[in-house]
Amino acid sequence: MRVILASGSQIRRQLMTDAGLDFEVIAKPVDEGAIKASMLAESARLQDIADALAEAKAMRVSRLEEGFVIGADQIMVMDQQLFDKPKTIDEARERLKLMRGKTHYLIGAVVICEGGQAVWRHMAKTKLTMRDFSDAFLDEYIEKEGDLLTKSVGAYRFEGLGAQLFSHVEGDFFSILGLSLLPVMDYLRTRGAIAS
Repeated sequence: MRVILASGSQIRRQLMTDAGLDFEVIAKPVDEGAIKASMLAESARLQDIADALAEAKAMRVSRLEEGFVIGADQIMVMDQQLFDKPKTIDEARERLKLMRGKTHYLIGAVVICEGGQAVWRHMAKTKLTMRDFSDAFLDEYIEKEGDLLTKSVGAYRFEGLGAQLFSHVEGDFFSILGLSLLPVMDYLRTRGAIAS
C-alpha cells in the first residue's frame, strides 16, 4: 500500500526520510486562510482548527490517489491568540521579541485518509518557553537564519539554531517539528504499510 505525505514541508519530508520510510510526496493546495477564518468566526476550539487543516490536506489528495495519505498541520498559540507564519523577516523579528521570556504552545494534528475517508487522527500539544535572550543574540540569530524564519509558525527552526532560543520544553520532539512521527508509524504498522 502506498504511503503519501500530503505536505510540501521540507522538515516533515526529512523526518520521514530519516526514519527510513518509503513514501511519496503529493501536495495539493488548500485555502488554509479560509478554513481558519471560518472556524474562528464559529468560535471553534484552536485544536479543532489544526485538525481541520490536516484533514483538508489529506482529504484533497486522498480523493485522487490510492494509499494512506498523511496530512499534518500545526498552529501556534500564545496568550490565547492564534499566530500564522510570519510573512517577512521584520515580522519574524517582532514575533521573536514578543515571544521572548514567554511560554507558547504548538498544537499539531495528523490525519491519515484512505479512499477519501479519514481513518486515523492524532493531536499533540507541546509547551515551549523561550529564554530572555539579548537583542544582540536576536540580531545574530536572524542574520544566520534569514528567510528560513518565515517557514515556521514560531519563526524558529527548533531542529537547528532555534534550539538556542529556549529555556524549557515539554513535549515530543517530532511533534514540535510538525509531525508526530512515532504514532504515525505505529498506525502504519497496524495496517501493514510498513514493516513490523
